Amino acid sequence: MYSSHKIIVVLPAYNAAKTLEKTVADLPNIVDEIILVDDKSSDDTAGIAKKLGLTVVVHGNNKGYGGNQKTCYEIALNHGADIIVMIHPDYQYDPKLVKYFAEFIADDYFDVMLGTRIRSRRETLAGGMPLYKYLANRVLTMFENLISGRNLSEWHTGMRAYKREVLEKISWKNNSDDFVFDSQMLFKIIARKYRVGEIPVPVRYFKEASSINFWRSLKYGMLTVWTGIKYFFGLYK
Repeated sequence: MYSSHKIIVVLPAYNAAKTLEKTVADLPNIVDEIILVDDKSSDDTAGIAKKLGLTVVVHGNNKGYGGNQKTCYEIALNHGADIIVMIHPDYQYDPKLVKYFAEFIADDYFDVMLGTRIRSRRETLAGGMPLYKYLANRVLTMFENLISGRNLSEWHTGMRAYKREVLEKISWKNNSDDFVFDSQMLFKIIARKYRVGEIPVPVRYFKEASSINFWRSLKYGMLTVWTGIKYFFGLYK
């Protein structure tokens, strides 16, 4: 199943020293290469990654969440990846599930896979997601589904997998360098009519897990709405 596909996991990292080793330890053995891009962390993220034998790239300047992903995908494509799985190295998403993401793409059921944390309000909040983040996630996801004609349970996950062709054809290099990168990416994927699937992933919010504050979340929400409006008027192809 996997032998004919080179699977690369990319880790867009910023101050992930406390959780990186746990993340890497839980990745399945089907992964051919792990690439970590350190966005000029103030801790020893890069040093730990090198000790773990990962492919490590360190930004000279902080380029932002979207800018970090751009470097991740460029390197993964250059290294010959057939399937690229992006997962945050803060252990908020379960790395053991990577094999299922890759399987759906390798078996040609989907071109893109998303890890959805939203199955029930009770479960999501019990997993530690702040109430305001849960409500914002639901409202934005409903808006994005309405605009796009899709019925995805979550648009704002930090665990995604892509077939190589998607990253070769989508114009992700001109996306934002900030958090709205993910929304722009998904609207462009839908505009090109790629097949998008979902896998449920446990909700894990804890002290070491990365999270943006309320005001950055508000900015992200506003930019996401603007991205949806641009898609609605045919500006994403």
